[in-house]
Amino acid sequence: MKVTAAQLAHLLDGSLEGDPEAVVSRPARIEEARSGDLAFLDNPKYESYAYTTNASVLLVHESFQPERPIAPTLIRVADVRNSLALLLEKFDNSLSNGSVISEQASIHERARIGIGTSIGAFVVIEEGAIIGDNCIIYPQVFIGRNVRIGSNCKIYPGVRLHHDCEVGDNCILHANAVIGGDGFGFAPQADQSWKKMPHVGNVVIENDVEVGSCTCIDRAAMGSTLIRSGVKLDNLIHIAHNVEVGNNTAIAAQAGIAGSTRIGENCLIGGQTGIVGHVNIANGTKTQAQSGLSTGVEEPNTAVFGSPAIEYKNYIRSYVIFKQLPELQKRVRELEKALMALGGKV
Repeated sequence: MKVTAAQLAHLLDGSLEGDPEAVVSRPARIEEARSGDLAFLDNPKYESYAYTTNASVLLVHESFQPERPIAPTLIRVADVRNSLALLLEKFDNSLSNGSVISEQASIHERARIGIGTSIGAFVVIEEGAIIGDNCIIYPQVFIGRNVRIGSNCKIYPGVRLHHDCEVGDNCILHANAVIGGDGFGFAPQADQSWKKMPHVGNVVIENDVEVGSCTCIDRAAMGSTLIRSGVKLDNLIHIAHNVEVGNNTAIAAQAGIAGSTRIGENCLIGGQTGIVGHVNIANGTKTQAQSGLSTGVEEPNTAVFGSPAIEYKNYIRSYVIFKQLPELQKRVRELEKALMALGGKV
């Protein structure tokens, strides 16, 4: 896709400084951009690159005041990050090959495929599956029996959608995500062996959800594991059976959520956080990376840290103390010796 600076400024409702006919064909990082590229400056730490970049067009905040002359044409906008997201979506859509169904795909005769949906090679779509309009199903995806997928979804290579699971509109499932595998449920037996508990529920993913690569969302034992609208899941996350993740919650990589836990809306769960099963996490909860929650969080908009996690500011104050424990212990021993020398008792 080739577009002029003037067209970009009109699309973003931004103001333009420089050559309105400057043409760009791809986005690039400011430090790596070449002629014909669109770059952006959002973080002040990267301002030095604004004076050396080879980009043809540079997207900046409307308040940006350069210290030296800048070669690229500038487009000033009120929100660089949201403007960039809009542009990247336009570039991404321009790369679509349109509605193509590969002859190497295996599609059951009683599956239904929507208008404008493309399906890559070696995709398997089983009986009763329904896929909406304008989806892109990349090669080597498995879509099981009676799966429902809404419109405008992207399902990247290697994704597995097991039987009876549901995906809403405008969702993105990245490579090798597994939706609807059995939960970790076993009953201990008298001979110390384990009996597998069948999982007869499903996974329901609502609208506008993004699931990262190699993330696993287990099916419910009964009922549904629920991923509510607007949820964003990073790579390598495990969400166990019967978990519910509330609207617009974001969970970073390598987090693990044990079974039957309910996470509220608008939560931010840091990377490698572990949350025990059968607890409630209040709306707006924030967990620092590597926190371990062994109990629920009852107060909305609470920030927690540590393992087991405690209130964030308490953890920071405690950390200042316990990282000095060896020195504090030494001082206590010296005080004890001084007290003994004075004839006191410890």
